[in-house]
Amino acid sequence: MPVKGLGPYDDTNIFARILRGEIPCRKVYENDHALAFHDINPQAASHILIIPKGRHISFADFSANASDAEIAGLIRAVGHIARILGFDDAGYRILANMGEHAGQEVPHFHIHLFAGHPLGPMLARSAG
Repeated sequence: MPVKGLGPYDDTNIFARILRGEIPCRKVYENDHALAFHDINPQAASHILIIPKGRHISFADFSANASDAEIAGLIRAVGHIARILGFDDAGYRILANMGEHAGQEVPHFHIHLFAGHPLGPMLARSAG
């Protein structure tokens, strides 16, 4: 099901190509429903991307259309990765951008996992 503003799923997006093995990645973890790998343009000391293996454009699409097993597999992967990389002690941030206003760049749902140093405020405060 297309998500308003994002169009139908594009099988040529970079994450679809990574899932098919056409583009290499520095894999951190994989289960039946998710793949996690290092971001090639990290925004923190540690920056991991976790993507579902299904064809889901955004969080809206994933939450509405993914199976319970897919949802559990992805969420459990995030927690497992944080634990195995030792992020639980100092803390970490998870973020998922959804749509144009949030800055979603790749039309395949993905979660960013940031850690490794203090991350600062969630958003810059606006003057408005």
